[in-house]
Amino acid sequence: MTRQQQEIIDRFNLEAHPEGGYFKETYRSHFILPESTLPANFDGNRNAATCIYFMLTTEDFSAFHRVQQDETWHFYSGSKIILHMIDAQSNYTNVFIGNDFENGEIPQFTVPKNVWFAAEVEAKDAFAFVGCTVSPGFDFRDFELASSANLIQNFPQHQALIRRLTRE
Repeated sequence: MTRQQQEIIDRFNLEAHPEGGYFKETYRSHFILPESTLPANFDGNRNAATCIYFMLTTEDFSAFHRVQQDETWHFYSGSKIILHMIDAQSNYTNVFIGNDFENGEIPQFTVPKNVWFAAEVEAKDAFAFVGCTVSPGFDFRDFELASSANLIQNFPQHQALIRRLTRE
């Protein structure tokens, strides 16, 4: 880990995230959405929205996972992130989140709910510092970390990518 990466972790009190990388929750709305107002797949009440800081390094990746809410990624600094997505129809797409607009990078992108996604920093010896906003607010009850066996069973055509970006 570089000195700059460690400084970001220390300055923003980032902790290891189960999917990979480092994070810190920065906002959790005090407005509560009652379970009765949410789609049937939600178990319990949710905060209206949540935000986190999130940092990835070249040495790590954000493993394939999905959440029941849309998740918006915001680029702050460092190298671009490649966000890999596989939808329920087996379609693979990717997007480059960064600030090199001339080369197709975008500073913000929303991953649709229930889409499997993973992220990585492509550059060597680099990092990306981003933010993620989820609404309704994030709750680990809505988070599913993929196993390679289950994803490969459902999406065999993406086997190489799945094996590279899962942890089990």
